[in-house]
Amino acid sequence: MDGAGRLAATQRPQADLKAAAIGAVVLLREYLGKHSGSSRAAAKPVKRPVIDRDPPPGLIAWIERHVPRRAGLAATLLLLAASTGLGIVKGGHYDDFATALADTRNALANSAGFRITTVAINGRKQLSQDEILAIGGVNGRSSLLFLDAIAVRDRLKGNPWIADATVIKYFPSGLQIDIVERTAFALWQQNGKLSVIADDGAVLEPYVSRRFLSLPLVVGKGAETHARDFLALLARYPQVNSVTRAAIYVGERRWNLRTKDGLDIRLPETDVGNALSTLSRLDKEDRLFSRDIVAIDMRLSDRLTVQLSDDAAKAREDQLKKAFKKKPGDAA
Repeated sequence: MDGAGRLAATQRPQADLKAAAIGAVVLLREYLGKHSGSSRAAAKPVKRPVIDRDPPPGLIAWIERHVPRRAGLAATLLLLAASTGLGIVKGGHYDDFATALADTRNALANSAGFRITTVAINGRKQLSQDEILAIGGVNGRSSLLFLDAIAVRDRLKGNPWIADATVIKYFPSGLQIDIVERTAFALWQQNGKLSVIADDGAVLEPYVSRRFLSLPLVVGKGAETHARDFLALLARYPQVNSVTRAAIYVGERRWNLRTKDGLDIRLPETDVGNALSTLSRLDKEDRLFSRDIVAIDMRLSDRLTVQLSDDAAKAREDQLKKAFKKKPGDAA
């Protein structure tokens, strides 16, 4: 064997030995990696392959660096919820959606034992129990658990018939409503329309049922708020009050009376009590309200003017003519 052959034969075992050593090291590393502690393995997560991409724009890079992870998912969900809400509102379905949500919530509470089964209503006179519950927004689907007592009270007080209200919940299924009703005081006529009013001027009903036809009648703008004091004063003079059909508020400053026989009495702006006293005295002494007159004007403090009817005026004129007619034989 020549020198080159001896050199190649000498290097081949060294190379084989080196390759075997490298393989042993690799196997040892794999073995130690598999059997090392779990905490060490958890501390070094496996790297995921990175996809090469172009550097993002400055704004995108700033967002990726500073915005917390999963913020995009939260923003997307928020956007979807806002879009759904906007669609409900714009489409005019909000009331239906709110009603359906409330009904579902109440149904769950009712099934849990909070259905309203006992209702006590105190203080009602004009309104029925069903009317009061409807005004308060309480129905067969309402549950005591989710019933807003303050909202029910506010709705009740918003009705003109109800001056005050108290709502008490007795768990699990009892409800008590105490109300203070206003009293029908008078009929008010404005622009040809009749309404029932309370003594504070609140309009109780925009129409008149037969049960209120005996109430006193006031007419004109502002009459509803000034009627209480004036009618109280008029009641002190039954001679005048008994023949009065309507009290008319003129110019929001003074009153006229219209009697049942159609007589107009024009009262002064001030010292109305003295004028009513004078009317009472004249009727007692001279049967003033039974005379053939159509109007009495008392607006001037120092005089009372009476307007006769057409027939009475003609009869008086004829009487005066006869009185001034010359007698036969009188000098020219």
